[in-house]
Amino acid sequence: MDRTTEILSDYACQLTYEDLPPTVVHQVKRTLVDTFGCALGGFHAEPSVIARRLASRVASTTPARILGTKDTSAPDMAGFANGVMVRYLDYNDSYFSPGGGHPSDMIPAILAVADPLGSDGPTVITAIAVAYEVFCRLSDAVVIGDLGWDQGMFSVIGAACGAGKVMGLERRAMGHAISLAVVPNLPLGVTRVGELSMWKGCAAACATRAGIFAAQLAQEGITGPEAPFDGPRGLWDQAVGQPVTVGPFGGGHEPFRIAATSFKFFPSQIHTQGPIGLALALRPQVNPSDIAAIRLWTYRTAVRSAATDPQKWDPQTRETADHSIPYLVATALHDGAVTPASFDHDHLQNPAVRRLIAKSTVEEDPEFTQRFPEELNCAMEITTVSGQRLMAHTPYPKGHRENPLQDVDLETKFRQLAEGVLRESQSRAALAQLWSLEHAPKLDVLFDHLVI
Repeated sequence: MDRTTEILSDYACQLTYEDLPPTVVHQVKRTLVDTFGCALGGFHAEPSVIARRLASRVASTTPARILGTKDTSAPDMAGFANGVMVRYLDYNDSYFSPGGGHPSDMIPAILAVADPLGSDGPTVITAIAVAYEVFCRLSDAVVIGDLGWDQGMFSVIGAACGAGKVMGLERRAMGHAISLAVVPNLPLGVTRVGELSMWKGCAAACATRAGIFAAQLAQEGITGPEAPFDGPRGLWDQAVGQPVTVGPFGGGHEPFRIAATSFKFFPSQIHTQGPIGLALALRPQVNPSDIAAIRLWTYRTAVRSAATDPQKWDPQTRETADHSIPYLVATALHDGAVTPASFDHDHLQNPAVRRLIAKSTVEEDPEFTQRFPEELNCAMEITTVSGQRLMAHTPYPKGHRENPLQDVDLETKFRQLAEGVLRESQSRAALAQLWSLEHAPKLDVLFDHLVI
């Protein structure tokens, strides 16, 4: 195997639960509370219903639970269906360094393999830590979005390593799982350009499915190319255009990357969190009908991804709207909140919101760009019809690792997303299971508490 495959395989196979500091174990549990909450919130969404319908048609001798139900499917299809639910609301965690994406998209891969194998809590926690290290360290080295690729290019590798870890793959088989994840799976960045489709919320779930399948193939003895990264026509050659060095990885004196992730306070793209927060902070000082102009300054990545395409100024789908700074700021000012209910047809076409969008501008601030990704700076100025100017600025939106959601905030988020699908007693029992996952002999009890 080539050098990159060797590094990833060695790390995935060697990391043990005992290597994880208590703070990392706790952060994994925090991430699971957030991830399961997002899945419950997305349970009734149309893409989730479609994904579950497809998964429920597949029987398997290694059945994996479809979240929110008593149904099972093959592990790869369960991973896909669960991944769609996790991702749909665009509410799950984020990592940027400046490359990155949403590493909790990989968690359904680990759950879908751990369930039929009867894996215990420490095994699941360790596999999640492995997946995060792989995805985040690759994202540290390459900003795939700038090269026209989608985040699944790296999440499929993390998913394969996490699934392979649960399976107990030895070093050589893990290397083949990584190769079989890399070579067939290069997702295009067009997923997040223009008017966004349902696929925006399904793309990472597809990578999850492919990562599980790669680990299964390797377990059964299928071999992959020996140099999927570093060799001629390998990933670095074909997709990046130059050699890439990966690492170091978490352990010893090196921090684990899961501790550097951010949780979202609003159900929208990570780069919109600051603008929404500022709009809500200024709203008590101004009547929306008195607004003459809204000016916003932020870093280049935010402008490019959430305010450049014409569709971001005229969103027609939920997927576009939750990636639109103009729409989200206008909605926050008009409604006083941005929630999962902010994206239905009536909200999208609200004339008052559209008028606020027309009064908005979003510009890059070069200094803010220079400070990204350590800071997610955003500044807003609202001018009223009488000429009054209101200003606000934040470098760390609520949920950023420097302004983190506390455990109680994550529990509140879980309960709010579970409201209407779970009984309060179910939410309470599921949270108790998640916070004590390191003591769980397997996942059955947790999944049972989540049946809708």
